Amino acid sequence: MRWADGEVDLNAFRDKRLGERLRTMLEQMAGAIGAPIPMACRDWANTKAAYRFLSNGSVNEGEILAGHFQATRARIGTLEGPILVLQDTTEFSYQRRAPEKIGAIGLAPSRRHKNGRLRLHTVCGLLMHFSLAITTEGLPLGLTAAKFWTRTKFKGTNALKRRINPTRVPIEEKESYRWLENMRQSTAMLGEPERLVHIGDRGSVSNFVCGRA
Repeated sequence: MRWADGEVDLNAFRDKRLGERLRTMLEQMAGAIGAPIPMACRDWANTKAAYRFLSNGSVNEGEILAGHFQATRARIGTLEGPILVLQDTTEFSYQRRAPEKIGAIGLAPSRRHKNGRLRLHTVCGLLMHFSLAITTEGLPLGLTAAKFWTRTKFKGTNALKRRINPTRVPIEEKESYRWLENMRQSTAMLGEPERLVHIGDRGSVSNFVCGRA
């Protein structure tokens, strides 16, 4: 049995051939970490198949991660003792002629105006908030939750805070709700909440302590 077999759930896909393609891609990319897709796939047929999979509108992150979540739960089930669940957010930035098709992740300085003030430009990309389960010795066991989004949906949130008391905005409508969502998803998936120690940076404090952001 190949390692990728246990990380992909063929039944999660409408067409099992998509799951089989994902397994092939995982093995190819694992053997060429950091390499672009054409170099990892090694030939045009596999490269074309990989791009076709990634551009398939019927494939979503839930289907891709379903098998991995199951594998994570199985690995944790073989262990005893506490499990650390680490939460954090990472950014994927892209250069696109039409960035509105992807979305924005924030602003970044590019150059200065004649008056010396920094000029800001919108950074195109996606954000991923993930929960990673590890042992107390630091051995990674896999992801237990992942949420993808862009900040286009939350455009104007900071301006809204200047006019409305943030505590009156339902937490479900805030970007910071991701901390609670991931904690709940991880707990529901793994069970045994008494074993789970959820760890986050200061951005998570108001959610876990106050239940709001």
